[in-house]
Amino acid sequence: MRFAERNIRAGPRRPQKRRKAAIKRITVALALLTLTFTSRAPAVEIKAAADAANPECANLLAKLPNTVAGLNRQETSGRSTAVWGTPSGIVLRCGVRAPGPTTQTCATVNGIDWLVNETADTITLTTYGRTPASEVLVRIDNAHAGEVPATLAAAISGTPPVARCVGTADVPSIPVG
Repeated sequence: MRFAERNIRAGPRRPQKRRKAAIKRITVALALLTLTFTSRAPAVEIKAAADAANPECANLLAKLPNTVAGLNRQETSGRSTAVWGTPSGIVLRCGVRAPGPTTQTCATVNGIDWLVNETADTITLTTYGRTPASEVLVRIDNAHAGEVPATLAAAISGTPPVARCVGTADVPSIPVG
């Protein structure tokens, strides 16, 4: 009888072992899935610009590249913002106040006019003649900084220009005499 009792007992235990193994596999899979979704880098905190809700900003953001100057795009918390690099070497905010006429340095890159303001560690580029305007803060080495406006030009060109930078060459000569 003992042999028969063992066989009877052994029967139900096998499915329990399989069930335990299946539960263990599911638990491990869920743990890995949780780790995958929680191990992402947190969104970079960027303050949205005043006119970030402008539909032109949504169009611009949809066209932005995933890589700029060798830096990968990161997730941001602010509306109409984008960041490339860890830490954020390039920050874009769409919807900043459009600048009026100025004597500030203006450079045209791939058909986009940019007002340029340089400090010791940051280059600030602001689109000129486009509404809404976009501001780009560049905190990368100068060897790659020139790639930034060139790479972003395709996305920004979707916002039509309403004005352009002018220089002394654009001022007509006044005849003397």
